Amino acid sequence: MMNQFVFLMAGSEGGEGGGGAQLLFLVLIIGVFYFFMIRPQMRKQKELRKFRESLAKGDKIVTTGGIYGKIAEIKDNIVIIEVEDKMRLRIDINAVIKDMTDAAPQK
Repeated sequence: MMNQFVFLMAGSEGGEGGGGAQLLFLVLIIGVFYFFMIRPQMRKQKELRKFRESLAKGDKIVTTGGIYGKIAEIKDNIVIIEVEDKMRLRIDINAVIKDMTDAAPQK
């Protein structure tokens, strides 16, 4: 029984030709992950950063919490938005996710 185990181990060490194919497969998998997952995510983050930098007084926005409002003031990383009845909220600029100026009014 022990001799069969030793022979099986010795037989599996033979072919070294598969190492290059495994390396090529690994590089291919990494390339697919980069082009289909990492790169689009980086592009989204860049567009969101540009959007947040272009915010101005009077823009209608939506926050990550789902609060709709209109920008009243912008100071550094703080945005003061006006919601219903002239109520004002102070939020971090990173909480702004959408610009609602182009959205169609709801009926």
